[in-house]
Amino acid sequence: MTKRQNRMALVLLLVVGTILAITLLLQALGSNANYFYSPTAVAQGKAPVGKNFRLGGLVINGSFKRKDLKSTFDVTDNKNKFSIEYTGILPDLFREGQGVITTGSLVNGVFVATEVLAKHDENYMPPEVADALKKAKE
Repeated sequence: MTKRQNRMALVLLLVVGTILAITLLLQALGSNANYFYSPTAVAQGKAPVGKNFRLGGLVINGSFKRKDLKSTFDVTDNKNKFSIEYTGILPDLFREGQGVITTGSLVNGVFVATEVLAKHDENYMPPEVADALKKAKE
C-alpha cells in the first residue's frame, strides 16, 4: 500500500471509531436517564411502566402515614394525586404541604420510591414541580 492509501485507511478507521464511541455513549446516557413526570402525566399513562422515573408534587395534608420505616403519602399537582410508598428514613425537611421529588417505579398502580428529596427551604420548589403545578392550574 502507498502512503496515501495508508493515510486514508487511518482516517477511515478514526472516523468509524469516533462514530462507534459516540453511539455507545448516547445509548448509555439514554438508558440511565430519569425523566420527571407529574401526577397528571402518570394518571394519563405517559410514565414508563417497569422503569425508574421521577415523580414530584406537593405532599397532600393528612395523607402521610408511617409504620416503622415504611411510609406512605400522596402527592398532587393540584389536578391529580398519586400514592407513594417509601421504605427508609425520610429527609428532615419532609412534611405535608411541601414539594417533593421521588425516584422509583410503578408497581400495581402505586409508585414505589427508592429516593425522596424534599424542598430546600420555604422559598424553593424544584423547577419540575413548579412547572407541573403551573401547567395543572392552566
